Amino acid sequence: MIETFERHQGMRLIAVDAKEEVLTDLADVTDPERKRKLIGARFVRVFEGEAARLAVAWGVDAPAFLAQGTLYPDVIESASNEETKHARTIKTHHNVGGLPADMTFALIEPLRMLFKDEVRTVGEALGLPEEIVWRHPFPGPGLAIRCLGEVTWERLETLRHADDIFLSELRAAGLYRQTSQVFAVLLPVRSVGVMGDGRTYANALALRAVTTDDFMTADWARLPYDLLAHISSRIVNEVAGVNRVVYDISSKPPATIEWE
Repeated sequence: MIETFERHQGMRLIAVDAKEEVLTDLADVTDPERKRKLIGARFVRVFEGEAARLAVAWGVDAPAFLAQGTLYPDVIESASNEETKHARTIKTHHNVGGLPADMTFALIEPLRMLFKDEVRTVGEALGLPEEIVWRHPFPGPGLAIRCLGEVTWERLETLRHADDIFLSELRAAGLYRQTSQVFAVLLPVRSVGVMGDGRTYANALALRAVTTDDFMTADWARLPYDLLAHISSRIVNEVAGVNRVVYDISSKPPATIEWE
């Protein structure tokens, strides 16, 4: 993300490493809605703290606005205001219903009423690079909502490794643009397996790949069996602590794209 802003947009992006604070916030938290709201609150507090620090360092007023890339599906699923008064909350997106009520910023959300396919049309019209316009969505709360159950640094590292294998193999197979969102999910489930001549009792991991235009509905992607077999083999053999891989064949609805 830093490279994207600096190389493509010519911006000086200041990144703040807040992983320790986030992990402390999420200690022993397993409820998905609670996770999202805690992450939303930390997201804003980090922005407020850094904005105040920079204002003092540069001798200027603290920034008054927070710009976000909120899209209309986020608004609908969060059902957070008058725009969606007839909707029911499906999940609280951290950038919509998950923000703390007492934050000091006013929000700027120029894409709020657009769907993903419309945003991509705008991006192409503006001449943005293909790798930005067609990048698969990544959740604002990060891998914390793809790590079902307890969130720890060790479990996040396991998930990060498996997710990297999945995406790298998808790109190598030339299927990145043919899918809309692809990711791994670490489940709060362990199962018995066999590695070499020994018994294992390790984590189960799910692969999720969907095709969609607007992200309001989605179908599971029919990835080639040989590709799935190769990805599964790599994950089980290369990612410590995982001995079982399953493929999610649920559409949206009834399932959502993300698991939490």
